[in-house]
Amino acid sequence: MKSVIPEDLRYSETHEWVREFSGIATIGITDHAQQELTEIVYVGLPQLG
Repeated sequence: MKSVIPEDLRYSETHEWVREFSGIATIGITDHAQQELTEIVYVGLPQLG
């Protein structure tokens, strides 16, 4: 099965991604991370600014 990697996503080495559109960033995790993690119980984000 061939993977399709969207050109507008930027990936980290730890399987997170970010997409920016019109000044708004959307974050997520890769399919691999979703399969390997059993449960996500906390997300830490930096302060705005």
